Amino acid sequence: MSDISASFIDIFPEESENPSESSYDSGNDGDQNGETSSIVKENRAFWKSQKEVLQANLKRTNSIELKIWKATKTALREMNLKSIDCGCRRPAEVSVCRECVQREICNYLRNAGFNCAVCKSKWKSSPEIPSGDHSYLEVADDWNPNERVIIEMNFREEFEIARASEEYKRLVRRLPEVFIGKAEKLRESIKILCNAAEKCMKEKKMHLGPWRKYRYMQAKWLGKCEKSTPAPLPVGLSDRPPKAKASMLTYDLLQSLPPAIAVEVV
Repeated sequence: MSDISASFIDIFPEESENPSESSYDSGNDGDQNGETSSIVKENRAFWKSQKEVLQANLKRTNSIELKIWKATKTALREMNLKSIDCGCRRPAEVSVCRECVQREICNYLRNAGFNCAVCKSKWKSSPEIPSGDHSYLEVADDWNPNERVIIEMNFREEFEIARASEEYKRLVRRLPEVFIGKAEKLRESIKILCNAAEKCMKEKKMHLGPWRKYRYMQAKWLGKCEKSTPAPLPVGLSDRPPKAKASMLTYDLLQSLPPAIAVEVV
């Protein structure tokens, strides 16, 4: 059990709690009136609690999530070694696209014995959220059809907000680049981040876009979806017009990870 815990805890480095890093900690509380001081303390407590709840939620794991994590990590390494070309017709300036990475990882997991599929969710517009679509990977539990493990390759990026506060940015940095976990863990993570986003925008007196609200984020991974099992990508071959080749090493996921670990997961 200690090895499992280390695999998941070490990817969340403890950040400095230096007061100078927080906009709420700058200045002297004694120089503020009672109302302002109360607001500062309330905000400070909010962000501290969100960090603690998020970490506790992400660190919960089980054996199936760990197995999928190890297989995904190996898949990314092998994709890099094989230098697989992007199999779709993307503009020349695009290196390796999200769809092709998902396809290759899906095939690797299926060959490793996992019931993996590419899922595409699509939802209509409503008074609260605009229409949209999203793709991700899902591994179904053959022993329990109601249990599923979701793989999101760009998890941290999904919650980034332009002009966000430092408190919100630090919270987002605690997210793994790649999420691997059950729907319950994902649902709770979404709720925490969306509440934090609303708090952030309220503090800055700015409008929160509907694409960062809970119902929109929930629709991406937790609504109805169409599943497919893609064909493997060609190795060193492509039916596209000639253009500069790119291996999976150029995929942003690998560029953003430290050399010691190929993928961050929960």
